[in-house]
Amino acid sequence: MKPVTDLYATVTNQIIASLEAGVPPWVCPWTSHPGNAMPSNLTTGRPYRGVNVLLLNMQQLACGYTSNRWLTFQQAHAVGARIRRGESGTRIVFFKLLERDDPTTPRPMLEPTRKVIPLLRSFTVFNAAQVDGLPDPLNGAQTTPAGWDPVTLAESLIQTSGALIQHGGNQAWYSPGLDLIQMPEPAVFDGQASYYSTLLHELTHWTGHTSRCNRLQSARQHIEAYAFEELVAEMGSAFLNGHCGMAGTLHHASYINAWLQALRNDRRLVFTAASMAQRATDYLIPQTRPMAVDTEVAA
Repeated sequence: MKPVTDLYATVTNQIIASLEAGVPPWVCPWTSHPGNAMPSNLTTGRPYRGVNVLLLNMQQLACGYTSNRWLTFQQAHAVGARIRRGESGTRIVFFKLLERDDPTTPRPMLEPTRKVIPLLRSFTVFNAAQVDGLPDPLNGAQTTPAGWDPVTLAESLIQTSGALIQHGGNQAWYSPGLDLIQMPEPAVFDGQASYYSTLLHELTHWTGHTSRCNRLQSARQHIEAYAFEELVAEMGSAFLNGHCGMAGTLHHASYINAWLQALRNDRRLVFTAASMAQRATDYLIPQTRPMAVDTEVAA
């Protein structure tokens, strides 16, 4: 296993290369049935989370895999399958921010200061297309559920959130002070998918309110607070689009240079942003939360 510092840098450099090539790794430029646009484990069905969505999306796109389903060497062996000779695996990570009492805090204090400690480990997975001998239940083509409609799914998600949304004007924005999402009229968008993709972006901003995920726009080293929040919202809306089965969209290309500079200066930035985006997604879609341990990797 590579040293943690090297692993942070390796993953961040992959994200930088993708952005420089004009392909944001959180955007899936294809449509599919609910959940299929998001990478998941072939044997357990559990979706991968956080920064692993970015890593596996990039690998699927680079290799032209038709499926976004993955498994470990051990999982392939357990079902009687084998990794094809000469195939290379894709590295994914377990990343979690742990909170601990800061031992340097002077005593006595009414409330001890909490210190955030990042935990990072790596694993290797293989795409289903790299595996021979999969049993029939795991080897069949994925089918679209009867009656599935991505717009209906997105509308249901938005209605369930309870967010206050008003229409008018020619800009989309979220006001933390008013706790309000402002959207142009649906008719001015280039189709329903464009409207809902934009609304899901603003809905991700909405989750940052102090009464929800409490994602304050505080100053961060190497990046302006609003640019960082836009990075979280870009990833969060892409995760939501993938859940609904809609093609992803880059909403704020003007921030790419700011993101690139910040990523070059802070190898942990993309991990933190992806974790916050995943938390926003979990808030809006409770069934996406892990049943037990809150991990960023499904096995």
